[in-house]
Amino acid sequence: MAKLVTPHMKIDGRKIGPQHPPYIIAELSANHNGSLDRALQSIVAAKEAGADAVKIQSYTADTITIDCENDDFMIRDGGLWDGYSLHKLYKWAQTPFEWHQAMFDKAREIGITIFSSPFDHTAVDLLESLDAPAYKIASFESIDIPLIRRVAQTGKPMIISTGMANEEEIELAVKTARDNGCEQLSLLHCISSYPAPVEQSNLRTITDLGARFDVVPGLSDHSIGTTVAVAGVALGACIIEKHFMLDDDKEGPDSAFSLTDKEVKVLCNDARVAWQALGRASYERKPAEENSLKFRRSLYFVEDMKAGDVITDKNMRSIRPGFGIAPKFYDEVIGKTVNRDITRGTPVNFGDII
Repeated sequence: MAKLVTPHMKIDGRKIGPQHPPYIIAELSANHNGSLDRALQSIVAAKEAGADAVKIQSYTADTITIDCENDDFMIRDGGLWDGYSLHKLYKWAQTPFEWHQAMFDKAREIGITIFSSPFDHTAVDLLESLDAPAYKIASFESIDIPLIRRVAQTGKPMIISTGMANEEEIELAVKTARDNGCEQLSLLHCISSYPAPVEQSNLRTITDLGARFDVVPGLSDHSIGTTVAVAGVALGACIIEKHFMLDDDKEGPDSAFSLTDKEVKVLCNDARVAWQALGRASYERKPAEENSLKFRRSLYFVEDMKAGDVITDKNMRSIRPGFGIAPKFYDEVIGKTVNRDITRGTPVNFGDII
């Protein structure tokens, strides 16, 4: 079985892991709203917002389901897509295969990584012909072992979303990927609800995913806003994936839980600041604190004194600034005498005490 040596990976030359800033994936999904021009504009917007990658989805309505309106194929959950047949929804949401070349060309032209979630073997074949640098397995496909096997055999880095999957299903997906040649693997914690309720996020799972399966951990977030995603970075997410759309208020299949391109810019900044703030466990004094040292408390004479006077709680106190001896010596100094005349506001030093 192939095994990751360390939980790091690289996509298009960009290193991803705990020692690197979070890798931000702007998921276009269906937010092109059936327009190739809008899809191309979205790729540019993702780049301008600071995302590391833009991700699309590679399927057609006929490769992901069949045109059938039996009850099994109807969505009746009261959610965003209630009343649609699966085929009708995916016909609306699909990114046509014939668009892919133009989208990959545009991304490479402007210098942003592009890859995709394939939903069957024909999509993998298409993406291989375009030299996709990585692959994403969507949550709903994380139990599609033949698909995972096929993607792993490309030898490219893989990202698998874990929405709806239990530990046994995740373990099988990971084993399948590794047994078939995948050496760079990430698991994204995910709640497959649209939008996802914040109170069910369970972000502490992110750290556990990384440790339990020896992978690069991340978060595919469907909650509203950016707060959960930034919190995910603070809890160890090395990859953040969020759906996004252009900031023009046009509704699409995924718009209700998508960030605008302007919000993606905020996410990119805040997520990287959160990662930068993590640093390491450290107890030594930080360089930024050096100038503050003089404002800590220390022992000071607060009355004029003559040589031979006894030091009491009336003429000596622990106050700011910090040029005297440390307050921990207070009990040691009380009751001793001064060996010279002292002016009020003089810091206490052992050389002045007998």
